[in-house]
Amino acid sequence: MAKILGIQIIGILFGFFMMYYTFLHYKRKEFTMREYGFWLILWALFIVITLFPDILDPILKSLSIARALDFFIIIGFLFLIGMIFYTYTNVRANQKKLEEVVRKIALKKK
Repeated sequence: MAKILGIQIIGILFGFFMMYYTFLHYKRKEFTMREYGFWLILWALFIVITLFPDILDPILKSLSIARALDFFIIIGFLFLIGMIFYTYTNVRANQKKLEEVVRKIALKKK
């Protein structure tokens, strides 16, 4: 068995904490069962990859990426850019809806 590094322990603890945090959101009825299941699977996958980083070797070799850290940084940036775009589009849609409501209220008061 390979030696577990300190960063792996931190990653495992983080994964379990996020599982617990996801459970709390589910219990507060902030997540549906489907959302809860999705996040639980995602955090379990995170823990497995943290424990066995060699699982990623075939992906890294096929993409010609030298280190797993480089891969995670690239994936992280792609995820952040996607989330920023998604958030921006939601904010714009909400802004337009709010403008319509304010206009209707203003016209009613006139």
